[in-house]
Amino acid sequence: MASWIESLTHFVALHAWLGYLVLFLAAMLEAVPVVGSVIPGSTIILALSALVPSGDLDLIGVLLAAAAGAVIGDGVAFWTGHVRQQRILEAWPMSKYPALIAQSEAFFHRFGVLAVLFGRFVPPIRAFVPVTAGALGMRPLKFYGVNVSAVLLWAPAHVLPGVLAVSMLHHYSGLPHATGYGKQIWIPAVMVIAALAGAATWWWRRRRQVQAAAAAVR
Repeated sequence: MASWIESLTHFVALHAWLGYLVLFLAAMLEAVPVVGSVIPGSTIILALSALVPSGDLDLIGVLLAAAAGAVIGDGVAFWTGHVRQQRILEAWPMSKYPALIAQSEAFFHRFGVLAVLFGRFVPPIRAFVPVTAGALGMRPLKFYGVNVSAVLLWAPAHVLPGVLAVSMLHHYSGLPHATGYGKQIWIPAVMVIAALAGAATWWWRRRRQVQAAAAAVR
């Protein structure tokens, strides 16, 4: 995964305008049921955000792209559940993930509407919470009120760590700010470190959540 992330950041740095599209798609696909449980969207966002201090990407653009992708992805999943109701949770491919669906439903029984807020920060059920909210009959206005608030917290939480890490490296190492990817060979190394840290965190949380969900339905 590290080499793939490095290649992606290299490509984005050379074609900066595509970086915002990649961020948008990463955030959106992460909210798609089933797909979002395996797409390392958070890792991609963290890695690409580290291109902000070098000037390859703009901080506001990165935040907007990530937030827009998350809101649209969550919205599509919610309306799919809202239209199909409980049937969507029993249909393929959702039916192949009974533990995650059970955990998403347990979230709503425990936290109510705040499950939409908390679920956005808990992989891998983040990809199942919006569709479950729709299937369980949450009102659209209530869903979007909480979801948009959650995304406005989630986007900076995923973008700023990468930005701050590279900014601190600039400051404490005495390296000048780059004007392009090729002028600073240390940027790929930072991308790889950020990607590995994000991937490790994502897989650890995924393992814990799957184990907890499996134990809950036994």
